[in-house]
Parts: sequence; C-alpha cells; structure tokens
Amino acid sequence: MAAHCPRRVVNRRALDQLGWGLVPTEPEPITLFEIVKRAVEICDPNDSDERLDRLLLQFEDADEPVTAIERLDERLAVAAEGVDVELGDPAVAMAVATVLYLAHRRDELGDEPHKILRLTARAEWKGDPPEAVRDWLADRGVEV
Repeated sequence: MAAHCPRRVVNRRALDQLGWGLVPTEPEPITLFEIVKRAVEICDPNDSDERLDRLLLQFEDADEPVTAIERLDERLAVAAEGVDVELGDPAVAMAVATVLYLAHRRDELGDEPHKILRLTARAEWKGDPPEAVRDWLADRGVEV
C-alpha cells in the first residue's frame, strides 16, 4: 500500500520572492493581424489604397499567433483574390508577399520599409519580380 503524502500548500508570494514564480509569456506572440497590418502600412503608408484596406479588414479578427497557422500562403491567396479578382494589382501582390516574408522574419517587423520591400521582392520572386511589381517598387524608390 502506497504511503499517503500530505498535500503541500504552495505560497505563490514565496515562490515569486525566490524567483520561481510563473514564467511570463513575453514577448507576446505576434498575431497574423499584426503582420498583415504592418505589411499594409509598408505598402500603403498614406492609407490611400482601397484594396489594401479591404485586405486588412479580412484579417482584423486574426488574433492567432502567426507561427501557429498552417498553409498561410493559401489563406493569403484566398484573401488576395477577394480584393483583386484578376490578381494583377502589384500593391496587393507586394502586401501578400510582405506578409509571408514577415511571418518568417518576425525579427524584421520594425525594420525600415524600403529594406523590407527590397528583401521581400528578392525572397518572393528570387530577385526577378513581375514587371508591374518592379515598376511599383521603382515608383517608391526601391531597387531589387
């Protein structure tokens, strides 16, 4: 027969004083919405592109950590098609590519926008984006 161990009462304050308290979850995980919002801010700093506004709206409730999302590329493709049926808008293409880039490079979220756009284009199109995207980037002073 097993011996009965008395139940110990844990004093949380004492554990905290010893440094053995609960481990904080900081930094908070970055959500999909936060990444999409940053991508849209980078691609439309003047908040004048209606399609990018609609793209952002599709993710306003996406509060799950971006690292927990499977098939993010498919989810973004559906959202892009919802705002750009012909998939010809370079701003939408760059915003989606930027989301994918930042989802994997979360440490670069706060980097300079031109740098993020340049690195995104290199990563998404291996340095050779479609002509419309290349022109869109050039209009913003970004060389690939």
